[in-house]
Amino acid sequence: MSRKLRIVTAIALCAVTYILPAASALESQPRRIVSGWIPYYSVKSVIPFIKKLPSATATTPGAPVTCEANEYSPTDIATLNSSYLYTNKDLMKEIMPFWYTLKSPTVIRDDYATGNPSWPIADALCLIRKTGLKVIPTITDGTDKLVLAGYLAKSETRSAIVASIVDLVNRNGFDGIDLDFEGFAFVDANTTWAKTAPNWTLFIKELSGKLHEAQKVLSVTTPYAFNPSEKQKGYTVYAWAEIASSIDRLRIMTYDYSVAKPGPIGPISWTEKTLQYAISIMPASKVFIGLPGYGRDWITSIVGNCPVSAPPGISMSAKAATFKMSYASTKATIDQATPVFDEKNSEVTYSYVKSFNGLTAKGAATSCAVSRTVWYQNDRSYTERMNLVAKYQLGGSALWTLGMEDPSATLAMRNVALAIAPDVVLNALTVENADSAVIGFGDLFTLNGVITLKDKTPISALSVSIEMKRSGENSWAKIAESTTDANGAVHVAVRPARSAAFRLTTSGTWERADSVSNESFVTVNPRVTVQFPASVSHGELFKVSGTLLPRTAGAQAQLQRLQGGTWQNIGATVATDSEGDFVLTTSEQLRGVSTLRINIVSALQSSISDKFSIVVR
Repeated sequence: MSRKLRIVTAIALCAVTYILPAASALESQPRRIVSGWIPYYSVKSVIPFIKKLPSATATTPGAPVTCEANEYSPTDIATLNSSYLYTNKDLMKEIMPFWYTLKSPTVIRDDYATGNPSWPIADALCLIRKTGLKVIPTITDGTDKLVLAGYLAKSETRSAIVASIVDLVNRNGFDGIDLDFEGFAFVDANTTWAKTAPNWTLFIKELSGKLHEAQKVLSVTTPYAFNPSEKQKGYTVYAWAEIASSIDRLRIMTYDYSVAKPGPIGPISWTEKTLQYAISIMPASKVFIGLPGYGRDWITSIVGNCPVSAPPGISMSAKAATFKMSYASTKATIDQATPVFDEKNSEVTYSYVKSFNGLTAKGAATSCAVSRTVWYQNDRSYTERMNLVAKYQLGGSALWTLGMEDPSATLAMRNVALAIAPDVVLNALTVENADSAVIGFGDLFTLNGVITLKDKTPISALSVSIEMKRSGENSWAKIAESTTDANGAVHVAVRPARSAAFRLTTSGTWERADSVSNESFVTVNPRVTVQFPASVSHGELFKVSGTLLPRTAGAQAQLQRLQGGTWQNIGATVATDSEGDFVLTTSEQLRGVSTLRINIVSALQSSISDKFSIVVR
């Protein structure tokens, strides 16, 4: 189905910016085009630190952490549901916790633990995963000048870094990794880039292969780059063209254009130019535009000699002060300034003067006038940059950092996301050949899915992923793939070894939204196989052996005899070995036919074999 592209327009009137959303889009599911970073030092700005009730069941050592609603107070749940992350999750597919630093080929430092000593990472991740968002944490370069470049130059250390990253992802059940190795750009000299770039490419290809084997995402965050044939090339060390086929996301830092000297944070023409180059060498869906949630305030001149009572750091060599966009309006009021929207750069700017009167260190009267210039982006800036997402059909935006923007800017992103909302896809799952969603080990059942548009039009030839989440796990794993038929249906036979939840997912396109079906939980009852003699002599020892399926070690097997209409235990229990096997030894004293069975109790559930009979001579 073709769609007419609708771009939200920002109209400036009387120094106020108004956002005009498309009316019909308000009834739609917004396009999920927002992503962003959550630094370890500001996790609480997007999701609250809530503690479980004392009555909450303690987690068994080694078991996954849970975060169900009944484990928290109603007040805390209300706070969670009103948090930035939970109220804006419909705009996002994924977030990037900015929590890790590479220190050596085998050491990745956990910065989250340092910044949140009283809030275990497992608890925070559990609450984040409840949003349904993919978790793709960021790793930064924590090595010294040229050290990481040296590691990548050697195949042994390069592979060791790959192994460390893959282990971090798999061990924590992350959905992928985001690399933010800015040392190449801002620490190493640009004369080293030509030597580093090929090794960086080898590293990306090796890491990509390992992550993709595990169905994980590889995201790369870098400063800007332009077409190498042009005079201004940008940061060529990141070799976009060479890594394009290996990465899943390219998040461009389209900010920090002005750092040492006053100027715009990320001029829109400069931003669009790097986007145009990126989409010329890779699918636009991989490309994400960076949005700054901060502004800068530079000192431009100092007239006079400032008193000792003046704020520290007043110097022409001082770095620009930074502030959150959400504080910009308050700051302008304090500075007694009138912000002006700069049309060319699509940013807000103003200048102001602060005067300080007092005494010198020697007690003499003195004064100074400090002139300053401020630049930052606002809701109109965000609208115009999100319109670039629509114009080029990009993967979305990447905010540094989530929650720093003004609420009006968040609304601006939502309005664009609604204006370019894709067609909603309905995804329904049912289970066939399972009695009340319960089967025995080794039994086969069928997952039936129907994928349609909102008006019930079937979507044919659509790739559908079948995903499974076993009991006690927090993340979903893809186990199969199918394609819808002319009726929008898929039928997939499944034979799981353990109880698990199942769902169907489809990836979105620019025209259609991605979709997730309802979850169906199927209980798999273990099966006990038994080997026994057909007949034995009375008083003679004999053996009954068997196997617990799925194979489970440490379960307790108990032989039982049917006696007087009830089952009675015989002898002591025996633990199953690592293969789930067991051997029980017993004897029968009375001649006749003895009816027996095996009862096995494990940590998860009990299982009973079919009854069997032995002739006692």
